Amino acid sequence: MLIHPWDSPPDDEWRPWLAAHDFGQLIACGRDRDLPVVVPTHFSFNGDNTVRLHLARPNPIWQALEENPNVLLTVLDDYTYVPAAWGGTDVPTSYYATVQLACTALVLDDPAAKAELLTRQLAHFEPPGGRSDVSADDEADRRLLPGIRGLELTIREVRAKFKYGGNKSPEVRARVARRLAERDGRHDAAARSHVLDRDPAP
Repeated sequence: MLIHPWDSPPDDEWRPWLAAHDFGQLIACGRDRDLPVVVPTHFSFNGDNTVRLHLARPNPIWQALEENPNVLLTVLDDYTYVPAAWGGTDVPTSYYATVQLACTALVLDDPAAKAELLTRQLAHFEPPGGRSDVSADDEADRRLLPGIRGLELTIREVRAKFKYGGNKSPEVRARVARRLAERDGRHDAAARSHVLDRDPAP
């Protein structure tokens, strides 16, 4: 992925963004394969260097992980199309945020470890009053746990790109922000927030 200096997020901006964007694609290359295995999945990020998730036991990713535990978790959101006229050029562009995590995967098969992982995920995803914990000693949970395998990903490298006109003048960014507000498309509000974070409109 090409990351220009003006598209590189400052400091650890990617961390809170990733914590709020908990669905992505897990990519396992395996070894000597024509194509990698790509799995869309929810996950939970601990804010530091660990990502946790679980997948069904029949998932094809397990064989690829046995071949090679190195994986890529990629998350993309807050994207929008910026017409050429908005930027004052003849070339349209896309604004988006993406975080790519190069990780080492550890497969969890121990029932207690899977129960702990699921409990962490429930704490992250479930609404107040929803289910709060899983136990390897509970009869119902004990029957369900063999159907999944857990994954703990240790982050080795982060590639983050927040492409929101960081190379444009304040006047151009202000104009783009106004046009995004006027259009008010699916991701325009989120994109506009990123544009204004980088250079507040006058």
